[in-house]
Amino acid sequence: MRRTVIVMLVIAIALDAAYWSIWFTQRDWIASEHTQAYDDFENAFPLADLWLGLACLLALVMLVRRHPTALMWLLATGAAGLYLGCMDLLYDLEHGIFGKGGGGAFEAVIVAVTWIFSVTVTRYAWTRRVQLLAGVPEDSEGPAAAP
Repeated sequence: MRRTVIVMLVIAIALDAAYWSIWFTQRDWIASEHTQAYDDFENAFPLADLWLGLACLLALVMLVRRHPTALMWLLATGAAGLYLGCMDLLYDLEHGIFGKGGGGAFEAVIVAVTWIFSVTVTRYAWTRRVQLLAGVPEDSEGPAAAP
């Protein structure tokens, strides 16, 4: 499972960077709507997504190094992702984005992937907190996983 989380973190960092690179250069490729309100909403996210990307990067580095702070960064990553996923979901539901063709489908995928990623990372961190804090491999004879 550790390798899966590492791969998920790498993909999350890449997707975050790709999304914002496209948003600021070829917005029409990924915009679900073409209204000022939608642009204003999306333009409120770069700083929060930068925080998520930084948390992902630090979680990745600390997890690979088996450093005890991996637990904190994994939980920060999961919490940031869930918060952003909730913000996105509520806006999309309130504005009927999901029913707007390909853009709405793309938005639904973003929300689903964000939630799956965030729940997986948070669950992984919490169920392996003893090993993460001890810096031992998951399959070692060291401290058992806490429930």
